[in-house]
Amino acid sequence: MDEPGLFDLTPTAAEPEAVDPHAPLAVRMRPRTVDELVGQEHLLVAGGPLRQLVTGDAPLSLILWGPPGSGKTTIAHLVAHSSSRRFVPLSALSAGVKEVRAVINEAKMRRRSGVQTVLFIDEVHRFTKTQQDSLLAAVEDRTVTLLAATTENPYFSVVSPLLSRCVLLTLAAHGEEHIRALVRRAVTDERGLGGEVELSAEAEDHLVRLAAGDARKALTALEAAAGSVKALGERLISVEAAEKAVDTAAVRYDRDGDSHYDVSSALIKSLRGSDVDAALHYLARMIVAGEDPRFIARRLVIFASEDIGMADPTALLSASAAAQAVAFIGMPEGRLNLAQAVVHLATAPKSNAVIKAIDAAITDVREGKVGNVPSHLRDAHYGGAKDLGHGKGYRYPHDDPRGVVTADYAPEPVRGRTYYEPSRHGAEREVGERLEKIRRIVRGGT
Repeated sequence: MDEPGLFDLTPTAAEPEAVDPHAPLAVRMRPRTVDELVGQEHLLVAGGPLRQLVTGDAPLSLILWGPPGSGKTTIAHLVAHSSSRRFVPLSALSAGVKEVRAVINEAKMRRRSGVQTVLFIDEVHRFTKTQQDSLLAAVEDRTVTLLAATTENPYFSVVSPLLSRCVLLTLAAHGEEHIRALVRRAVTDERGLGGEVELSAEAEDHLVRLAAGDARKALTALEAAAGSVKALGERLISVEAAEKAVDTAAVRYDRDGDSHYDVSSALIKSLRGSDVDAALHYLARMIVAGEDPRFIARRLVIFASEDIGMADPTALLSASAAAQAVAFIGMPEGRLNLAQAVVHLATAPKSNAVIKAIDAAITDVREGKVGNVPSHLRDAHYGGAKDLGHGKGYRYPHDDPRGVVTADYAPEPVRGRTYYEPSRHGAEREVGERLEKIRRIVRGGT
């Protein structure tokens, strides 16, 4: 069940790990011990769950959530080579329920011999609900210790039952000082460039800025720059050499399919600002980078209700249709559907009245403002309901020529409370004018 090439599982904690000289620099420079980790100090405190998992045998299931290059795979690599536990890596891109169940069945047999199994699932957010559900029982009874990695918010991408069975650890993007330390180590370390090249201060600054907190991106760019100067028979990596090599490194890195939170944020903010051209630019960057089109589509569907809502009710239809089209036809043709949705959303009138309305209502409910459902609104279709007064006094709106009647619909604690306040933008202007008349009738006004 091991993914070929993802981990070399031959070394043990007692044996030094062999370094493949042909492996990418970022792979060669992976820390061999937890003390070599750079950054994430908040997770490496003595007795913390991460240190327990890496250095001990504590059967704590963890979900690692962080941006690309923050160390999720590195941590998994350390777990793979620590203690006597069996380590099984799976990628959510290629594994399914069948593969997960096979690992669990094998783990059950090995547990009888006292061998624990650590199951690492990379990009767990790509697992469907069914695939995630297949893990629940095994994680619950500790048949396996789950170590899952994700770049997406697990509160949205991981099912609640699985999330509740794991400790969630949030990894931060590396600071500049961390990236600088990693680059310097890679230049001198025998596993890395072994001192064969020198890095100018300006080139170092350039690589640190380029990385934007992503350790893998920094080391990939450094490797490309080193290869470039060595091919010319030179030793010093100047800022000019680094700049020339960066384009190649960036393309290779982007095509690995890593998420780009800054770009997705810029896409949403450009849509909100109605700049259709900027929005298309950021959409293009995500597509060229190999972003999961479903990730883009989900963001567009959310945006349609959060930032447009009733100002243009067709925006949600457009975004949902694009999501369905992408799932149906895939890429690269799906780019057309995504682009059409982006154009629609960017040029549509904007309103955040819907999200403000539901959030205000949720706040009231969480504060205990609930009350009893009025008797005339309660279900009166079962035996004895009418004897309890259920449905008594209910006025059927269709019997009124206006289609609206005066009645108390909300429970007492929030009666008369106004949640939805339409903007004056787009179709919501008409909605607001109609709603003003409706509320006046419903609440008994003149």
